[in-house]
Amino acid sequence: YWSLPSLAGFVVGHAGLYQALAMFAVAYFIIGMTVLSVCAIATNGALDAGGAYYMISRALGPEFGGSIGIMFFLANVCGSALYVLGLVEAVVDSFGIPPGQKAGTGVHVLPQSYWYELLYGTVLLALCLLVCLVGASIYAKATFLIFLIVAAVLGTILVSFFATRPLRVPIRLPRFNGSETDNGSFTGFSIDTLRDNLGGGYAVDYTTGQMMSFSSVFAVMFNGCTGIMAGSNMSGDLKRPSYSIPRGTISAVLFTYLVYNLLAFLMCATCNRILLQKDYGFLRDISIFPPLVTVGIYAATLSAAMSNLIGASRILYALARDDLFGRTLALAKKTSASGNPVMAVILSWLVVQVVLFSGKLNTIAGVVTTFFLLVYATVNLACLALEWASAPNFRPTFRYFTWHTCLLGIAGCCVMMFLISPVSASASLGFLLILLLALHYLSPSSTWGYISQALIFHQVRKYLLMLDVRKDHVKFWRPQMLLMVQNPRSSARLIDFVNDLKKSGLYVLGHVELQDLDMLPSDPLQPQQDSWLNLVDKLNVKAFVSLTLAPSVRHGVRQLLFTSGLGGMRPNTLVLGFYDDEAPQDGLARHPAFTSACEEVPLGFPPLRAPTSPKLLSAREYVGIVADALKMLRNVLLARQLESLDKAWELRRAASPPPTIHVWPVNLLRPDSARYADTCSLFLLQMACVLNMARAWRRARLRLFLCVEAGTMPHAQEEKLRQLLKDLRIQAQIQLVPWDAITRLHWQTCGGPPGGPAEEEEEEEGVVNFPTNTTQVSDEYVCAANKLVLEQSPAPAVRFLYLPRPPADTSLYPLYLHQLELLTRGLGPTVLVHGVSAVTSTQL
Repeated sequence: YWSLPSLAGFVVGHAGLYQALAMFAVAYFIIGMTVLSVCAIATNGALDAGGAYYMISRALGPEFGGSIGIMFFLANVCGSALYVLGLVEAVVDSFGIPPGQKAGTGVHVLPQSYWYELLYGTVLLALCLLVCLVGASIYAKATFLIFLIVAAVLGTILVSFFATRPLRVPIRLPRFNGSETDNGSFTGFSIDTLRDNLGGGYAVDYTTGQMMSFSSVFAVMFNGCTGIMAGSNMSGDLKRPSYSIPRGTISAVLFTYLVYNLLAFLMCATCNRILLQKDYGFLRDISIFPPLVTVGIYAATLSAAMSNLIGASRILYALARDDLFGRTLALAKKTSASGNPVMAVILSWLVVQVVLFSGKLNTIAGVVTTFFLLVYATVNLACLALEWASAPNFRPTFRYFTWHTCLLGIAGCCVMMFLISPVSASASLGFLLILLLALHYLSPSSTWGYISQALIFHQVRKYLLMLDVRKDHVKFWRPQMLLMVQNPRSSARLIDFVNDLKKSGLYVLGHVELQDLDMLPSDPLQPQQDSWLNLVDKLNVKAFVSLTLAPSVRHGVRQLLFTSGLGGMRPNTLVLGFYDDEAPQDGLARHPAFTSACEEVPLGFPPLRAPTSPKLLSAREYVGIVADALKMLRNVLLARQLESLDKAWELRRAASPPPTIHVWPVNLLRPDSARYADTCSLFLLQMACVLNMARAWRRARLRLFLCVEAGTMPHAQEEKLRQLLKDLRIQAQIQLVPWDAITRLHWQTCGGPPGGPAEEEEEEEGVVNFPTNTTQVSDEYVCAANKLVLEQSPAPAVRFLYLPRPPADTSLYPLYLHQLELLTRGLGPTVLVHGVSAVTSTQL
């Protein structure tokens, strides 16, 4: 137990005046930084019950708030027990029967033993409970009365330094075999006494038997300065907390700092070192009215015990009201008719009573100080996060702080924690981490607002501005997907598949609602947003959601291609489901994320289109979307039958060989062109390789099919392709596929090749996919090509095929789509790919 004057005497006696003043300056610098953060948060909106817990939880979120709230509650509980035990020790020291005597004499009538001291502590704690149960108003009156008593005691002590004549003070020091008497001196103001006390003179602490040092004295001194949150703990009971907390807290800090320094100087100038080091109660001996000093010590300690008890009850009440721990703290919510949380007070009292059984002042003191410092560091962290987030609504009326003061406060608190007790500091941080994890996974979501979101926004905006599209390089290209989804119920596995294809790139789920905003009272997309975001969470895909209104699907896709993304993060690849006549199946209900009994399929999505219902999209419009995307220099992927892909079964089956990915990098609808090194073929290779690099697909093997004709040196073509794969660092098995019989069907229909080999080499790449090609390829040829692909065994998990460019003549769009349908019919999960971007690099 340390009253303010006694603490100053202890520090000065061991450290000397110079070091004592340095200790006070460092300690109050750390406290001052924290006070600035407290004042900033306290003046940034309405405060409720809970003090520091309320500030931290509303700034850093429920995980930090709840864990720090529990630790702050325990700190106040242990602090209350600490002060009660200190008061018991003071009472026993003044009125207890001396050791070795069976009967008391004079005022020394109180028996001393563990159980008696526990009884005294219980009685004193019951007195504190009585005051706290009556309510905050009686507590405020009691503390004000105690303040007057302590102020009177302090005034008496200051007068005593001037009024008391020099005297010798006998000191009885306890020893193992009895006691030893020494003499200290009160010299009055003396330059010699002051000179002797300027430097440090660390000695053994007679109460603990431990050798003192700068760090141990500093730790004890700092332990007496940790009451700066006493006012903020009463935030729910103050009429104007935003006004009272800054003024009261700053005034208290400045007042105590000045008093510490004044007392340190007066003690150094009037008391010799023996008196300061060997009698921490010397102020009673030199006081002009000794009983008043004793009363002051009792009053100050009792006030501190009540302050911690009522602070603990308010924190417990706030924790219970926020429901972070469910029914565990439900009892603490109950209040009296006047609003006093009586059950929280009683529960706090019970916990303090349990702590009293330890009976160890030193054990409790280290834990209390560490917990308090951890809370102070977190308050600074909360203010620092609010300042760094630069949120417009962070407008505290108290402006005398910066992020530098917050950072200094955090650093100072952390250093002090490990300086005071490395073991307690490490244990406290471990306990905090356990609470954080438990609350993160078990606590319900809150509506307080998360500072993490504000900080992420601030940093993302900054880095997006730094992401310069003019510095893009093919070496660092990555797919950035826009997947158009009509109804997630029929696209769950496609959404999951494209998530594997994105390779840490942007992934946007796009949806077009066919309505006219002019004819609607409000935006119909806002109510749907939560359903889509819940879908993203349940499917565990890393995707954004972009919804739009448009008169047609084609216009909507154009809008999304133009507007999706931000800065250097914009979709470069459009992914569409395939346009066919198959009836849509509800794959969402069968998806593993929704098959558990405790999960329900999201109800925000409409039922699937009936097989007989008309489609929202025509074949011509569908091909027009593909053409639009290519004109806008976006790569295009068309996915067919991806809902039949059971990825878990394909990739986890124990059968050998492992699953395969078939890659056909040749335009099967252009039999007179078998080039493998054009932009589209290389993009197709890249996408297959990206899928194989995804964690879920690493067991799969790439199989590349090389279509060869008789008399064209197939082994030379194979070696050339193998060298290309080596240069691109793509591991794949090459399989030669003779297709003379297939191409013969084409030439029979067309009447022979349109030109010699030289002419073919001179063709521009863009000509490969234009109208003459579409009209010349027969259905018989396309069916034969489909059969060729289908015959390659074993059946793969997924196939990648070359997607020809749509014809320039829009009247041929239905024929183009018909040929794609014939080509991919019955192939299972298939992705048609057309690339317009250079995406491969052989450079470092």
